[in-house]
Amino acid sequence: MTSAALFASIALGSGSLALGYARDGWGVPPLLILFLGAVWLFAQWRGRWQFSAMGLALAVFAAAVGLVLGFNTGWMFAGVLFSLAAWDLAGFRDRMRFASAGNDMPGMERRHLLRLGLLSVVGIILASLPVFVRWRFNFEWLVLLALLAALGLSQLVLWFRQR
Repeated sequence: MTSAALFASIALGSGSLALGYARDGWGVPPLLILFLGAVWLFAQWRGRWQFSAMGLALAVFAAAVGLVLGFNTGWMFAGVLFSLAAWDLAGFRDRMRFASAGNDMPGMERRHLLRLGLLSVVGIILASLPVFVRWRFNFEWLVLLALLAALGLSQLVLWFRQR
């Protein structure tokens, strides 16, 4: 179940980024992105989970370049979101190798996929919010959001360490 979601996330992530580039008339970068996605798929198929960090970094870089060039934000965000999910699933699949036989492994997979899906939906909603709500942020709001993000990440790290 995790492997299927992992492979689908890699394919959708690289496909979204490639489509975002291709829609603006670029010919070679979409092919390069699809090639790197295929390499990432092959590496995961061969059990090389370490490649997922490089795949995520390349996806974020490609999306950042696409945003600087003025490409569609939705395709760039979708590419990074699916790549981030693939990175998480690769790490989860690697950690599942160390689970004992007494653990409820299908239940653990189901709960992890549910949490990852819920987090992805919340991310899509938050990323889509500026499209529907026209609200100008000034510097104070950006500082507040940065502090809230840092607080949330620190709470998340503490939560993971306790488990």
